[in-house]
Amino acid sequence: MSKPGGPGAGGGPTAAAAAAAAQKQKSLLQRVDTDIANIVDNFGLLVNVARVNDLPVRNAQEAFQMETRASRMVQAADSLLKLVSELKQTAIFSGFESLNENVERRIAEFNQLEESSDRLLQRIGEQAAVSLNELETHYYSSVQRAHRQVG
Repeated sequence: MSKPGGPGAGGGPTAAAAAAAAQKQKSLLQRVDTDIANIVDNFGLLVNVARVNDLPVRNAQEAFQMETRASRMVQAADSLLKLVSELKQTAIFSGFESLNENVERRIAEFNQLEESSDRLLQRIGEQAAVSLNELETHYYSSVQRAHRQVG
């Protein structure tokens, strides 16, 4: 909604907030990628370990590895769910911040318009007063007023 080159463009707190929000979003998306890669890797390893052997010791080791991989998958999935929640909150609050910034910008624009309108009206009033004063002076000093009073 803000136009390039318009009010607030180029720097200041708005640009800093936008940069911070972009950095946070980038960080969150990197964490999402990491968690998804972690889930996929652990699932692949879980499938590789999930074979049945004749040796009971080997089966116990594989069962332990499977539990470990499954636990890591659950942790990554939980982290991913937290990240999704955080992304939703960021999107919601960023939307409100954007709306608030837009409202504040519009208020500033309207305040400037109000000030310029007040100055213009004041100038018009002063010009009207000067013109009325000149007309009154001209009327009272005119020949026609003098003829009306005589006749």
